[in-house]
Amino acid sequence: MRDAVAERIPYSCQTVDARDASALAEAVSAPFLTQGPSVVAFEEAAARWTGAGHGVAVSNGTAALHIALQALDIGPDSLVWTSPVSFVASANAARYLGAEVDFVDVDPETGMIDPDKLAAKLTAGGRKPDMLVAVHLAGHTGGFDRIAAICAEHGVTLVEDAAHAFGAAYEDRPNVKVGAHPLSTAATFSFHPLKSITTGEGGMIVTRSEDLAWRMAMLRSHGITKDPALLSVARPEDGAWYYEQHALGFNYRLCDIQAALGLAQMERLDEFMAARRDRARRYGEILAGLPLGLPAPSEVSSWHLYAVRAADAAMRRALYDGLKAQGIETQVHYIPIPSQPEYRALGFRPEDYPGAEAYYARCLSLPIYPRLTDADQDRVRAAIAEILGA
Repeated sequence: MRDAVAERIPYSCQTVDARDASALAEAVSAPFLTQGPSVVAFEEAAARWTGAGHGVAVSNGTAALHIALQALDIGPDSLVWTSPVSFVASANAARYLGAEVDFVDVDPETGMIDPDKLAAKLTAGGRKPDMLVAVHLAGHTGGFDRIAAICAEHGVTLVEDAAHAFGAAYEDRPNVKVGAHPLSTAATFSFHPLKSITTGEGGMIVTRSEDLAWRMAMLRSHGITKDPALLSVARPEDGAWYYEQHALGFNYRLCDIQAALGLAQMERLDEFMAARRDRARRYGEILAGLPLGLPAPSEVSSWHLYAVRAADAAMRRALYDGLKAQGIETQVHYIPIPSQPEYRALGFRPEDYPGAEAYYARCLSLPIYPRLTDADQDRVRAAIAEILGA
């Protein structure tokens, strides 16, 4: 009989193997453990894979969004809109810079910003935002082309919170990888262990702008530069050690050990994407006929999550508790940001975002990751059918 640990099916987990261990062993024996060549190689690999042109590696996905916004001059006089259905970092990053934040309600079936609601909010007569941070929830990109066009029409800078979407392409542009959309200024990614690839903790910003990439690279390292063309107060007696701080930056660097792991993982990114898409296709087949709302099929999503929709909040709770009792872990993504006490204290009311509240009441993320087996999925399906009496 298998032990209790073997019986558990997590809702997600990292995919690491001997190739990753070998890359890490080589990295810890290298001359540079930080600020070395592996970080540059990782940035170049991500920029090349996405087609964006430039990559800036940082310590985590929140840091990526934070310095992207700062490099784009978001500050105390700025207004940033984002999705209410996301991890709190999507809104917090703008608030770190003193900006005002607001939300655009979502489609209750997808949990993603509703383009019609975005267009209506932009034409309602109030203050227009300086930036929209669009979230690719679960790794999906449906509707983004229209969102990008609406932002361009209204002169709103567009940044993608693509923490879930490394490896994805755009639903309306399947030959364009996330990060290279012509109407987007930058895209930020997370390399947390549960994401498409992992560096343990880590993040990346990709952009088509060389100048923006340079500014973000400076901000991730205390705002310091040694570029001779930029030094303003260097004296003749100053040597190669000389540096200047030109901005209030942060210590958001990724180390070479993490970058080496990221490079090893990137070699299998296509494999990981194929596996996730296969698991999503199979869920669509085996869950059909059960009283659940299923996500739309997609061959370009990164399928970071496989989020089903229960009939109501009571059914969702029954599924969550019942699956957990059988060793099957699920999760809810996400509790709407406006309902958090921190945001309620700012005057936000959950009822002002009915799409977000409706999505939250029903959504449940089932296990999905590259190593999820057919047998695991069959077990998930059988448990759901038992709980629902279907």
